[in-house]
Amino acid sequence: MTEDSDNSNSDNQEFETEEQQEEETKVEKNVDEQEETVTFKDLGIVDILCEACTELKWKNPSKIQKEAIPVALQGKDIIGLAETGSGKTGAFALPILQSLLENPQRYFALILTPTRELAFQISEQFEALGASIGVKCAVIVGGMDMVAQALALSKKPHIIIATPGRLVDHLQNTKGFNLKALKYLVMDEADRILNMDFEVEVDKILRVIPRERRTYLFSATMTKKVQKLQRASLQDPVKVEVSTKYQTVEKLQQYYIFIPVKYKDVYLVHIVNELAGNSFIVFTATCAGALRCALLMRALGVPAVPLHGQMSQHKRLAALNKFKSKSRSVLICTDVASRGLDIPHVDVVINLDIPLHSKDYIHRVGRTARAGRAGKAITFVSQYDVELYQRIEQLIGKQLPLYPADESEVMVLQERVAEAQRLTKIEMKELEDKKGAKGRKRAADSEDDTEEAAGVRRRIKGKGSGREKPRHGGKRRR
Repeated sequence: MTEDSDNSNSDNQEFETEEQQEEETKVEKNVDEQEETVTFKDLGIVDILCEACTELKWKNPSKIQKEAIPVALQGKDIIGLAETGSGKTGAFALPILQSLLENPQRYFALILTPTRELAFQISEQFEALGASIGVKCAVIVGGMDMVAQALALSKKPHIIIATPGRLVDHLQNTKGFNLKALKYLVMDEADRILNMDFEVEVDKILRVIPRERRTYLFSATMTKKVQKLQRASLQDPVKVEVSTKYQTVEKLQQYYIFIPVKYKDVYLVHIVNELAGNSFIVFTATCAGALRCALLMRALGVPAVPLHGQMSQHKRLAALNKFKSKSRSVLICTDVASRGLDIPHVDVVINLDIPLHSKDYIHRVGRTARAGRAGKAITFVSQYDVELYQRIEQLIGKQLPLYPADESEVMVLQERVAEAQRLTKIEMKELEDKKGAKGRKRAADSEDDTEEAAGVRRRIKGKGSGREKPRHGGKRRR
């Protein structure tokens, strides 16, 4: 009798534990479902902006948006740390537009960004989100006509998206333009803004904008300079952190390929052929390298377009538009395109030249596998890059698998590539000769992607380049 009762008890216990497990899994599923079904409206965004999100096909808020938007709507300063491609722009654009709806005002918000391409992209997002409420934006970046920009500023836009150097030019030289009524300051990619060259400009901007304002600092990486800036410009900020360590998106497949430096081009052509039909971004170390590689690919019949800091701003935008519209399948660029550029259809990122700074690797490979899509990243490692590559593995905390490539298959292409290299060399020399002495001088004075090079040169020379006036009144940096 006792044995039977013991057995029945144990059966009941087993039954109970099974039931408990089922209950727990149900609870977990519910929690997951609730997380998935959080909407922009749940975060406190008004209906008209929720409709704009729907039109942009933003179904649910991303992690950084879930964390940052409610805090921003409470009127607090924010430090947002999230990996690239996580929807940072929406996290600051929506609260600013909602606040603008409540208190319409010109020169309402200033967004500072390190690169011109990123400035245009942020402007597009603001205009798309604010289309139904009539938001006016102005993009103020180097490489464009200052008079036209002064005219755009005289129309008193709601949102100004600017690179720090050119904004300081306008604050100093454009009559009637000031930011004394500014309500919001956003620094996107703050770590890069604070590179050597921009600290002086940021200080100047902080001095002429009101202290009573909301400040948002967004960055994929937290550096000492960002911490220093945080102390100087934010009031009791709330830290919103989505990625605690430097990390890449889960759906990104990362590989390395170990090859002799002289066969880099052959392996590049092999991979582009093997993965034909995909959309590629190829990163090179120098502007000349990007141009050479683009000419090489074209010589082999691959529709490639270069993007680098020595191109004029109009050519850079044209190159980007060709790639975005898919009329070119390969974009070959320097780190000008490594930050913030959002081109969802990028399938493969190739690091033809390994980045000197490991953190730049995170930004480069973040150009693919965006917004939940899958993507591939392949890094070329030559005999000279081993140490740099090991630093990258240390930073991301994992060892990458070797990309499978059959050497005999690759070497079949060697003759064709060698012929294309010869033609490219001739074409590069012709381009160089065409430029002549004047062209070379213009190329030397042309601004870098972040305007860093030009800014440093100006301080050393003590005079402005081209039509622009000197950024710091022609003085050297202190």
